Amino acid sequence: MNSRAISLALMSLVAILTGCSSAERETAEQAATRFYGAVHDRQGEQACSLLAPSAAEGLSTGGQRCANAILDLELPGGQPVDTAVWGDEAQVRLSRDTVFLHRFPQGWLVRGAGCTARGELPYRCEVTT
Repeated sequence: MNSRAISLALMSLVAILTGCSSAERETAEQAATRFYGAVHDRQGEQACSLLAPSAAEGLSTGGQRCANAILDLELPGGQPVDTAVWGDEAQVRLSRDTVFLHRFPQGWLVRGAGCTARGELPYRCEVTT
């Protein structure tokens, strides 16, 4: 196999892999957008259904239901700026927030929202697992 054929094969492989990761990034971004759409529209039940189970349980404390607690947080949201996917984990950076997601059998669910970077320290999130 000559070097031109090898280069073409490698370029094809990169194109295929990039296409897959692009689709995954888009799907994760859509999940974050749906979550914030529900929060913005004050649909607490819908927003909680888009959370990872442990994140929803974490909001259901002190006798308050997840659907009420999620709306009390005043999550900032914003427009998608950048999305990264690593296997079953994703990070969607919004203009005023960062969202972390995990891929479950039913699709991407939010593990962390209302997250703020803190330099070298881990993100601080209002919603977390």
